[in-house]
Amino acid sequence: MQTLWVFALALQELAGPAAETAESATDVISLVTRTGLIEQLVLALLVLFSVVSWGIVAYKTWAFRKADAQTRQFLDVFRRSSKFSEVQAVCRSLGESPLVGLFQAGYGELNAQLRGTGDKPAAGAPRPTLKSLEAVDRALLRASGTELAKLEERVGFLATTASITPFIGLFGTVWGIMTAFQAIGAVGSSNLAVVAPGIASALIATAAGLFAAIPAVYFYNHFTGKVRGFAAAMEDFSLEFLNISERNFT
Repeated sequence: MQTLWVFALALQELAGPAAETAESATDVISLVTRTGLIEQLVLALLVLFSVVSWGIVAYKTWAFRKADAQTRQFLDVFRRSSKFSEVQAVCRSLGESPLVGLFQAGYGELNAQLRGTGDKPAAGAPRPTLKSLEAVDRALLRASGTELAKLEERVGFLATTASITPFIGLFGTVWGIMTAFQAIGAVGSSNLAVVAPGIASALIATAAGLFAAIPAVYFYNHFTGKVRGFAAAMEDFSLEFLNISERNFT
């Protein structure tokens, strides 16, 4: 009997945390259901912001990983190839790398000026010359701006979420507190048991706003750092491309 009693106590201890978690979840749901229409609309809007933000986070994480991997592959091909035409042949399969857009812009400008293949000349072959190295530089700059815009696409929504959702949540809280005080006035009692449920329900909106904003701030900063890294890589590649062009075609 003593063994059974000890076993029962152990089961009760194990079930305690799970029961508390379930009770806590039930309390949150009950707080949400007690909110008014305006507060529920605010919560729905915050949930929408949060869902869209997490979708952007998942997409941009995948896109940046793919771009990073393809950038390493492209640089390896570019530095091992003796002709620009060989690099051009692999560009289609590595299109997620921002360096591909830069290379194609520079390669196209070279072809337009040289009216040839744009290859690095072989030893002993006639040496073609560029009409304007500055034009190649401008083509690379334009392509760099285009690629940066692609990398930054949708990231701005995270900044919007981070800045606006706390205020939306605060609006819901203020509205809920106003409603709670009106209910207190109607009841005519300031007892804590009367005041607490309405205030707690109102504060749910602030918590939801922070829940949407905090991850958005983190991932916005994270993705902005990634974009800066790609921008530095594009600047280095542009200089490398210009050096090769100047060395072989001027």
